[in-house]
Amino acid sequence: MARAGLTPEWSCAFANDFDLKKSATYRSNWLGDELLTADVRKVTLVDLPAITPDLVWASFPCQDLSLAGGGAGLRGDRSGAFWPFWSIVQDLVEADRSPTIIALENVGGALTSHRGRDFSAIVAAFSKLGYRTGAMVIDAELFVPQSRPRLFFICVKADHPLRSGFTSDGPSDAWHTPSLMRAHEMLGVDLQRDWIWWAMDPPRSRKTGLIDIIEEHPTSVAWHSSEETSRLLRMMVPLHRRKVDRAVQSGRRHVGAIYRRTRPGPDGEPIQRAEVRFDDVSGCLRTPTGGSSRQLLLIVDGNQIRSRLISARETARLMGLPDSYLLPARYNEAYHLTGDGVVAPLVRHLSNQLLLPLIQGIRARIAA
Repeated sequence: MARAGLTPEWSCAFANDFDLKKSATYRSNWLGDELLTADVRKVTLVDLPAITPDLVWASFPCQDLSLAGGGAGLRGDRSGAFWPFWSIVQDLVEADRSPTIIALENVGGALTSHRGRDFSAIVAAFSKLGYRTGAMVIDAELFVPQSRPRLFFICVKADHPLRSGFTSDGPSDAWHTPSLMRAHEMLGVDLQRDWIWWAMDPPRSRKTGLIDIIEEHPTSVAWHSSEETSRLLRMMVPLHRRKVDRAVQSGRRHVGAIYRRTRPGPDGEPIQRAEVRFDDVSGCLRTPTGGSSRQLLLIVDGNQIRSRLISARETARLMGLPDSYLLPARYNEAYHLTGDGVVAPLVRHLSNQLLLPLIQGIRARIAA
């Protein structure tokens, strides 16, 4: 999905993923032989094309950094994949093939993991290789009807001149959240001195809502029976049931997004609840590791209430992918693919507003 956002201005010279099923989807859409399916821990400089890349993009596993994870952070088996990736960049630097820009994407939990020490470790790791770093928190809700805030590190070589207009003297409300500013305060003096507060124009107002991405006749999922929908409604506490009642009373069509979550019951014992939102935005897509992580839709048409799982194509639309984008045939594989991805229009905005102008400016300064 990063490639879907970067295309067509960028040419992909190398790609890597360890997942065979995701790799098959990549090849079915891009038809290139630049993808190496292997654990990043086994990728070496020999595997890479003999070029100096303008951009290296990485989205490393978030589970150990997320709020739902076990808190292992960068020492975890999954999020710890950052370090092998960093070693590859180190090898490129030592081979005099330093990438001009490094973009790194992960969840906001990277700001607070181990009380900010993991965030500091990432910034320090790139500083050691001669890079200055800045970060932004960007919510995909600006581009698609999905609440999906993500942290983006943008690193540039310290000796590269930067054009004016792409940095600011301090944080902005648009891209630098209180959590990010607190993480920045945890950095040492040297890392703070080399920190970059990136500046970027916001996108145009989003025109599409959740109701606009709904498939009328989905093929990957089936509508629930009336009994299943009733059971889902009974799982709601009064606050959420009143939301449904108000949608019915309005007489208009509404689409609600539902997640099933485990909450304390009246006796303190855990009980599964259905929580709905009717703000025309979906909750954050997640990988379908269990039934509660699969997002449901509640369609209210007057007095008629129907429910079902969100369809595979709808999850792709929530990631900003066109309907021509080929998805795995199996529902869980498609959901896993999209739930693990990065929103393509967000990447495109980041590319057009920052990455491409940075490259062009650096090239122009070097040529002069």
